[in-house]
Amino acid sequence: MSQKILNSILLVAAVVLLASVVIIMGCLYGYFDGVQEAELKDELSLATVATEQGGMEYLSQLSSDGYRITWIDSDGTVLYDTQADASTMENHADRDEIKEALKTGYGSSVRYSATLLEKTQYEARRLSDGTVLRISVDRATTATLVLGMLQPIIIVVILAVILSVILAKKMARKIVEPLNELDLDHPLENDAYEELSPLLGRINQQHYRISSQVRALKRKTDEFEQITGSMREGLVLLDSKGKVISINPAAMEIFGADKSCIGEDFLTVDRTHDITSAIRSAIENGHSEIRVERAGMEYQFDFSEIKSEGVMVGTVILAFNVTEQAFAERNRREFTANVSHELKTPLQSIISSAELIENGLVKQEDMPRFIGYIRTEATRLVSLIEDIIRLSQLDEGSQLPQEDVCLFDIATEVISALKNRADSKNIKLSLSGDGGNMNGAKGLLYEIIYNLCDNAIKYNNPGGTVSISIADTERDISLSVKDTGIGIAPEHQSRVFERFYRVDKSHSKQSGGTGLGLSIVKHAVAYHNGKIHLTSEAGKGTEITITFPKTKSK
Repeated sequence: MSQKILNSILLVAAVVLLASVVIIMGCLYGYFDGVQEAELKDELSLATVATEQGGMEYLSQLSSDGYRITWIDSDGTVLYDTQADASTMENHADRDEIKEALKTGYGSSVRYSATLLEKTQYEARRLSDGTVLRISVDRATTATLVLGMLQPIIIVVILAVILSVILAKKMARKIVEPLNELDLDHPLENDAYEELSPLLGRINQQHYRISSQVRALKRKTDEFEQITGSMREGLVLLDSKGKVISINPAAMEIFGADKSCIGEDFLTVDRTHDITSAIRSAIENGHSEIRVERAGMEYQFDFSEIKSEGVMVGTVILAFNVTEQAFAERNRREFTANVSHELKTPLQSIISSAELIENGLVKQEDMPRFIGYIRTEATRLVSLIEDIIRLSQLDEGSQLPQEDVCLFDIATEVISALKNRADSKNIKLSLSGDGGNMNGAKGLLYEIIYNLCDNAIKYNNPGGTVSISIADTERDISLSVKDTGIGIAPEHQSRVFERFYRVDKSHSKQSGGTGLGLSIVKHAVAYHNGKIHLTSEAGKGTEITITFPKTKSK
C-alpha cells in the first residue's frame, strides 16, 4: 500500500510539473511574441514615414543589428536592403507579405528555419508611390526556449522528485500507521478513519458469525465424542491422506493406541497387511470388510470411503466384536456336519425295516402303511442330509466348477421339474424376461431358483400363481420370484433365511420341508456375490429378488 501511495504521488507530481512547464512556456512565449510583433509594426510605421520623406538617403543612414529593412519596387525588384547588396538579391514579387502588401496595403508572414529552432517575422507596407517597405526580425521558437531552459528544468524535476519521495513516504506512513494499529479482535472499538467504519462493521459481524459457528462446532464435536465414546464398536476416521482424524476408546483398545495417534498416519496405529489392503480396497471400490482375530477375540472390520461432492475426503473404519457370533457360527457348522451323520442312523433303521418286510416278518394288512411310511421318511431324511451336506460345503468355502450359464434356461428347467407339483395345487407357473448370461456354479444357481419356486408353491393358495422374471442389464442380472401365497409376517422376515427356522412349524411339517431351502439360497447367492431383497405381506404373497453382479463369482 505504501508503494502505491508513493507511486501515485510521484505520478501526480510529474503530471503537475509537466503541465506547469507547458502552460508557463506557452503563455510566456505567446505574450512576448505578441509584444515583439507590436513593436515590429511600430518600427515599420516609423520607417515608412521616414522613407516617404527621406527616401534612399534615410535608409542608407539606418544601422540596426536587430531589424532588417528592405525596400522593394512594385515589380518585386529590390531597391535597397540594410544587410545585403540590393543588386544581388532575387526578385521578391512572389513573397507572401509583398503580394499581400501590394494588394491590401499591408502584409505579414512568418518563415521557419530548416531546424525549426528559429523563425523570421516579416511585416510589409505599401508606400504612396507603389513601392513596398518591409521590415523583418529573427525570433527564437518554443523549442529554442525549451532547450535553453533544459538545465534549470532538469534541476527543478530532480528537486521535485526528491521532495515528492520524501513527502510521499511521510504521507504513506501517516496513512498506513492507523491501519496497522487496528484492533481487528474488537473492530468497533477502533478510532480510525471514518471511511473504514462500514468495513469494521462487516468484520464485527463476521466475528460474531464465526464465534457462533465455532461454538456450534464445538458443541457438535462434544456430542460426537460423547456418542462415539459410549460405543461398543470401534470407530476410526481417516482423512484423504490416511491420517487419523478421530478414534474412539473402543478402537483405541482394539488397536492398542491412545489419543497421541490423532494427526498421525494410520500406519503408526496398525501395520498389518490385511488392514492396509482393506483400506486400499475401500478407497478403490467404496467399501470392504474383513475379519481379524486379535488377542483371542474375533473382530469384523468394515471400511467405507467417504465422499463429498464426488471427491474422496476420507475413510471410516468400524470394528465389531463378533466373537460370540463367530463361535455360534462355528457351532452351527459343527452341528450341521454332525447331524448329517446322525441322521444316517434312522435311515439305516428304515432300511432295516424294509428288510423285515422283504423277509416276510410284517403282517400283510400292515404292509402298505409300512412301506409308505418308510418311503416318506427315507425321502425326507435323504433330502435333509443332502441339504445339510450342501450347506456345510458352502460354509467351508468349497470351490465348485464355474461355467457360463443362462438363468433363463435354468428357470425353464425348474419350471419343467415343478410343473406336476404346481398342477396338483392348481398353481400357474410363468416365466418372463430373457438372457441372464453369467459365470457361476450351475448346480447352485439351479438350487436357488428351485428352492424359491418350491417354497412359492408350498406356501401358496390353491389356484394361485408363481411368477419368475429375469432382467439383464449392463451392470447386473436380476432374478425375481413372486407368489400369491400366505406371505410372511414382518417379525419373521429377518429370520426366514436362518437354518431350520420355520414360520409355521405345523404347515412346514405337512408340506415336507426341511427348513434349509432358504438358507441354501442365501449361501448360494453369497457364493456368487449377489444380494437378496425380500418383500412380503401376510395374506398377500411374497416376492424375493436376487441381484447378481456381472463379475465372476468365487
